Amino acid sequence: MKNLGYYNGTFDELDRMMIPMNDRVCYFGDGVYDATYSHNYNIFALDEHIDRFYNSAGLLDINIPMTKAEMKDLLCDMVKKVDTGDLFVYWQATRGTQIRDHAYDPAIKANIWIVLKPGKLKDLTQKIDVITLEDTRFLHCNIKTLNLLPSVVATQKAKYAKADEAILHRGDRVTECAHSNVHILKDGKLITAPTDHLILPGIARAHLIKMCKNLLIPVDETPFTVADLFDADEVIVTSSGSLCLRVGHIDGKPVGGKATELITKLQDALLKEFEEETK
Repeated sequence: MKNLGYYNGTFDELDRMMIPMNDRVCYFGDGVYDATYSHNYNIFALDEHIDRFYNSAGLLDINIPMTKAEMKDLLCDMVKKVDTGDLFVYWQATRGTQIRDHAYDPAIKANIWIVLKPGKLKDLTQKIDVITLEDTRFLHCNIKTLNLLPSVVATQKAKYAKADEAILHRGDRVTECAHSNVHILKDGKLITAPTDHLILPGIARAHLIKMCKNLLIPVDETPFTVADLFDADEVIVTSSGSLCLRVGHIDGKPVGGKATELITKLQDALLKEFEEETK
């Protein structure tokens, strides 16, 4: 074969391989990988790569269904099925297959992928040109991408704590939740984080702001802190599936409950809007 793909025991040339849509990697980037090269059908530094692979999986609670030795044997066997012994050798473990949900079943077995394609080391005598960029790889919360692994981890931690959502913060600044936006009501005013690169500009958030303005409730789009959550009259979580939910406890401590009439007014208005637009 000119190249080779593997998925849970099935293998073929890459353009003929298929995976189930419910593999969690499709929705969340929920998996780990490693990669190296082979020469003369021998995989370079395989032990080190396997150790790192299993360490990554362990840190993310991913349940690999084979031992390190079995994984190594599988990779060594697979490279022998390709026409050339000079290969790019890539493998990954995804958290498994289940209906899309940020939370997961920790007992689910990982799906194992292998990708082999012809590849050689670069010519070490050549020089390369580079550019410099500010490192913003983890500062794109404002983009609704498929790279949701941090949200998956936060959601699962909330589930283990028997909570419904996780409010995230950078330093003391509250940003958003694992898969919602968060806001506070204080002294009759809605305070919500600005739509910078640290939060996703939620559609439900936008509807909440619009409804506040319709109801003559002042809106302040400014950063707020963890301490502000505990001092708020109400803490609100919004998403397309929840519209406007009141928070009762944060880290086991009661919060809010001081602006029941105002938040009920908002909830009623938002639910009415939803029902009118979907009838």
